[in-house]
Amino acid sequence: MHTIEVVLAMLVAVVASGYLVRILPFSLPLPLVQIGLGALISGVFKRGHALEPDMFFLLFLPPLLFLDGWRIPKQGLFRDKGAILELAFGLVVFTVVGAGLLIHWLIPAMPLAVAFALAAIVSPTDPVAVGAIASRAPIPKRLMHILEGESLLNDASGLVCFRFAVAAVMTGSFSLAQASLTFLWLAFAGLAIGVAVTLGVSTFQRWLWRSFGEEPGAALLVNLLIPFAAYLLAEEFKASGILAAVAAGITMSYVELTGRVSGSMRVQRAAVWNTVQFSFNGIMFVLLGEQLPGIVQRAADTIAVTGHDAWWWLLVYVVAINAVLLALRLAWVWLSLRWNLLRARWRGEARAATTSWRVVLAMSVAGVRGAITLAGVLTLPLMVPGGEPFPARDLVIFLAAAVILVSLCSASLLLPRLLKGLELPKDDDGRREEDLARTLSSRAALAAVERTRQQLVSGQPTSNVQLYNDAAARVSLLYQRNLERGLGPDEDPEKVRRMEQAYRSLRAAGLTAEREELFRLTRRGQVSDEIARRMIRNLDLLESRQRG
Repeated sequence: MHTIEVVLAMLVAVVASGYLVRILPFSLPLPLVQIGLGALISGVFKRGHALEPDMFFLLFLPPLLFLDGWRIPKQGLFRDKGAILELAFGLVVFTVVGAGLLIHWLIPAMPLAVAFALAAIVSPTDPVAVGAIASRAPIPKRLMHILEGESLLNDASGLVCFRFAVAAVMTGSFSLAQASLTFLWLAFAGLAIGVAVTLGVSTFQRWLWRSFGEEPGAALLVNLLIPFAAYLLAEEFKASGILAAVAAGITMSYVELTGRVSGSMRVQRAAVWNTVQFSFNGIMFVLLGEQLPGIVQRAADTIAVTGHDAWWWLLVYVVAINAVLLALRLAWVWLSLRWNLLRARWRGEARAATTSWRVVLAMSVAGVRGAITLAGVLTLPLMVPGGEPFPARDLVIFLAAAVILVSLCSASLLLPRLLKGLELPKDDDGRREEDLARTLSSRAALAAVERTRQQLVSGQPTSNVQLYNDAAARVSLLYQRNLERGLGPDEDPEKVRRMEQAYRSLRAAGLTAEREELFRLTRRGQVSDEIARRMIRNLDLLESRQRG
């Protein structure tokens, strides 16, 4: 019963955070509000919940990473794969070495292996936190794609480095060759398992649909279970469950291109996944906030192990570590950018010769840490094999939590200011692709309407032929408008935009009126509930398509 109460309390906190963001007179990112609510629950009401890292990784990470992999734009992911891989793997190693050495120099009482463990766990960015910050800052699309791709892949590299650093503390030895082989197995086996699980489940599900018909409820549940299956199977084979969940999501986006799923199921599935994403994201940050009071208290109690008695030394550590993390990321981003520009010149590609320093700085500040860092650091063992306490464990956990908070706050404050008024090259690819898709799909639809009309009128009496012709003309008119819109080379773009806006407004007004009339007829008993629900659902689908 206590567990159920805790879950319900966290869900209430998540709901409250969604309204608090709108009620507060000043702007705050949703994750910070949720962290604050979690700290309030734990520190004031004494109702916090101890975070179990293994359970956290299993319950929350697979579906969220799966969804991020599913929805991330694949064209941008593969277009900038070089920059993404450099950040996801190269930057992690660079941060582990650089920050680890600085932490050991700053806190000599902390063993070097423990310092490397702390640097490793704060090196990966968090996809959930990155997405939450991006929703409130005008981050350019291409930059956002790189940040999303980096955050999806660097969790595995950061956690692997963390695992080997902890192993070095526990055993007193470290093998670079063994670590490299293990990393390769974790990465490639995890990716392969994620792809195999999604393809296998999707193929089996399509066979069931062909043989026995489609069951929407069961299909939706299977879709929710895929990330857990990929994660658990990868962990069973000692591979990366995180990369398996990401790969499963990316593969699902390609499975969707087959068009085997009905439109109604896609609408239902999108609604369910949006709810899961909002709830799980919020619970992650509420849990993080619930850990903060205890973490701060234990860190203050163990400050003596560093050789300093004053509590303000904790602030010195926090400022120094965050500063070096930002400096290392800034240096890597700048070097990576210069290297990519140099390679582009060698290949003779037409690239911009320079990039604004504000973009480079924004990309560095956007390296937000999140709940994955906290969950990972809480897996630190309590004791070493000799029975002694793990060196500076509470201090390491406090510093990791502080890095999360500082990165969230700094990104929330600095990103909007860095990107405000920044003029970037216009990206017309999206508009051209949308126009091309609309034109080709409309032509295909017109052809399909004509073929269907001919089939329907074949062998029919004259009265029915006219009926089918009129129906086909009405349907064709909708698609003909898509073909005629914007084809004139001298058409004023502003006029086209206003016309499109007016069409959408009028269409939305008509849909709203239809829906209100159906509700009124149902309340009066003139239309049955079943018919009203079906017709209103059709209107909802039309409206969602109109807005898209």
